[in-house]
Amino acid sequence: MDVHIVFLLMIMVADARDIYEKIGYFWHITDIHYDSLYHNGARKGCWKAEHEGGNSASRLQRGPAGRFGDYSCDASWDLIESAAQMMKSKHNDVNVEFILWTGDSLSHFTKHHQDTKKLETLQNLTDLLHKTFSSQFVFPALGHDDPSSRKKMGEMWSRWFPADSLKTFVQGGYYMFERKTEKLQIVVLNTNLMRKGENDVDAAKQWDWLLAVMRKLKKNGETAYLVGHMAPGCDERQRAIQGTHSQAFTDYYNKKYLSLVRQFSEIIVGQFFGHLHSDTFRVIYNERGHPASWAMLAPALTPRRTADGPNNPGLRLYKFNQNTGQILDYTQYYLDLTTANLDNQAKWSVEYNFSAHYMINNITPLALHNLAEKLSNASGDNPTFNRYYRANSVRFHSNQHSSCDATCAHAHYCGITRLDYQEHEHCLKTAASVVASYSLTSTPLNCFSLLSLFAIFKVR
Repeated sequence: MDVHIVFLLMIMVADARDIYEKIGYFWHITDIHYDSLYHNGARKGCWKAEHEGGNSASRLQRGPAGRFGDYSCDASWDLIESAAQMMKSKHNDVNVEFILWTGDSLSHFTKHHQDTKKLETLQNLTDLLHKTFSSQFVFPALGHDDPSSRKKMGEMWSRWFPADSLKTFVQGGYYMFERKTEKLQIVVLNTNLMRKGENDVDAAKQWDWLLAVMRKLKKNGETAYLVGHMAPGCDERQRAIQGTHSQAFTDYYNKKYLSLVRQFSEIIVGQFFGHLHSDTFRVIYNERGHPASWAMLAPALTPRRTADGPNNPGLRLYKFNQNTGQILDYTQYYLDLTTANLDNQAKWSVEYNFSAHYMINNITPLALHNLAEKLSNASGDNPTFNRYYRANSVRFHSNQHSSCDATCAHAHYCGITRLDYQEHEHCLKTAASVVASYSLTSTPLNCFSLLSLFAIFKVR
């Protein structure tokens, strides 16, 4: 049967399922990195001349900074407002239940500012989201670039926090939002504590709390979303074998987190993170090497250029079963920043729909494992990897061959499937050894023929 006919049948089945299932939607917005000093028209950096002094990035492109931002700068207010307006415009189209707001809301350049200034800036974002989602709950998670005063932030976000949630948030920056009439519960982690050592008191308290919450949910027959700023594992764009800067958690907490997910994989129906500013995913395997759970990493709203390259601004809308929490699909929206600045108008567009983009009807551990295999098992041109790589930078990279060689492509595979640090290092070493062995021959080796060879060496 023709593959397009098969996919049309899949869509028809999905549409029929919507009639019988209780379908809801939620937004995921992350890494806003609002720069209150950003100046439309700045020529040297991102700010007005009187504010320049080494703290604002020197922009790599010529010409003045645009109204909706610059690839070397953090988010302008016009960009953030356009994102809020776009999300609000969808209210009449879908049943938006809640919003995940996963941290790093302030500019990278405010990290040395006083908390008072940071809180003022965060209040502006909070007011905007409250105005945009006046009838929905917003679930914020702390990022590493957010203010340190949890008490002040708790007061700011008290409109969204029940008393029990507010108590643990002020205590340690983590909380569970218990939905009394729903099976699905939302568990928000303070991943900053996952960077601490095993003897850190606050980190240990969060871990004890998390374990107790998961045991309670399992006993009650409930399901959970785990939400945080930083994901376990390594940056998929890390090509070097050594590079602890790409590891968000300490090895101790990385192992503990992966073990917990394996233990409670039957009730964890989704994990959602930001931090890396890239559009990607993770697959977690059980002790027997079978796919057991998954995590989605949403791209950033800020377009700021980093060592790994910039991205277009992105927002994500998930579709889910309200009864079970099962994620059914998502739609990724994006803003072509160059076009928006040229037109002086922000036209947010659908970048892709997950099921159509990857020909996958449901988001499950097995489905994402199979997708990861498609990214690596290829010879010649690989349209699946091309689509993935364009999405990874929110369409900033239009042609993967121009910037992602064999080592780069395999690094993505290792980042997606090897979340344990030692396994990730071994995965990258496998790539390096294969490259070295073939460099001694005269056989031409392109990216995808090399990836086919990598598949031979896979160890789960």
